[in-house]
Amino acid sequence: MPPLKLANKYMEIFYSGTSLDTLKELFYDQFKFKGPFFEFNTADEYISSLKSSPPDHFKYEIIESYQNDDSACLIYNFSKPGVTTVMTQSFKVTDNKISEILLVFDTKAFT
Repeated sequence: MPPLKLANKYMEIFYSGTSLDTLKELFYDQFKFKGPFFEFNTADEYISSLKSSPPDHFKYEIIESYQNDDSACLIYNFSKPGVTTVMTQSFKVTDNKISEILLVFDTKAFT
């Protein structure tokens, strides 16, 4: 699956807040996630965290997206009750699976 298609599929599942276990099908065996608040070194750790605090009432609107041979990047407006900010996610792809996600945003919107 091309990197941008993988990234969009991830967003669809994540923002639905349901069937979070299906994310594992998109993730490479040595998956890593890094963001301003959390960092995970396995898909199981990441998915477990999402299930303990599901992405409830989160919304997004893509501003821009692009890909190259082994990565995709999404820039989007994120919103949840009381918070609106621009976020960027970079998705590194290995063997047609997401191997790394880097989430970047200004944490000030959450304080």
